[in-house]
Amino acid sequence: MAKRARTVTGNARLALGLLAFAAATPPLMAWQALALRAPFLDERRVPRLWHRMVTRLLGLRVHVHGSPAEARPLLIAANHVSWTDIMALGAAADVHFIAKAEVAGWPLFGRLAKLQRTVFIDRARPRRAGEQAGEIAARLARGEPMVLFPEGTTSDGNSVLPFKSTLFAAAQMAMGEERGAAIQPVAIVYTRLHGMPMSRRERMRAAWIGDQTLVPHLARLMREGGIDVEIHFGEPVAFGPGTDRKRMAREAEERVRAMMRAALRRTG
Repeated sequence: MAKRARTVTGNARLALGLLAFAAATPPLMAWQALALRAPFLDERRVPRLWHRMVTRLLGLRVHVHGSPAEARPLLIAANHVSWTDIMALGAAADVHFIAKAEVAGWPLFGRLAKLQRTVFIDRARPRRAGEQAGEIAARLARGEPMVLFPEGTTSDGNSVLPFKSTLFAAAQMAMGEERGAAIQPVAIVYTRLHGMPMSRRERMRAAWIGDQTLVPHLARLMREGGIDVEIHFGEPVAFGPGTDRKRMAREAEERVRAMMRAALRRTG
């Protein structure tokens, strides 16, 4: 009986969530399209509002510790567990994202990413690496905080994978010969399910790994609800013209790993 009640409740959550998403998303997309063309409108406002709406529909409770650094140029280096990381970070701060090129072709979500001025990286075309880094560098130089997921893929939410150093080159390009940049480590940690500490196995339910299909994962999260995610903004690290980007990638990785471990210890 209890299982049946949970199923009915979950299906009701899913149906209501999809209705709310369908009702709110098109007008917000239209408003954002206008904001990108009208200089008197703030193009950062709608993405943050949309991310906050989606986190609520998914049942994600976002807990923010710290804030984006004031320094510019600013590259945020975060671990990556799921597509929901973008919703949680976007709800927490006015930032822009760097995503794999495939995202641009996703139905609806690709269009949403473009409206949020996401920079798409095509790892299958290494010859374009300099051009892509240049685009990120130009955005950084204009003072826009950019979020990079340097693991290059998603993890199971229990550990941090090695950071790839390639796109840290964008921060070097943005700072020029005399100007420095800042790299801010950020840890995204899924900690509780319906108020109770998540086990390693339960944490993997929030993760989106490998070739999982987006829609079933989204539906499962909407049915389940009640997941707590913590966003930990670490102290920024100065990235000067002479700094080795591989060393910087390792340092950012170590700081993110330390913040994740501390958050999981506190959770129990």
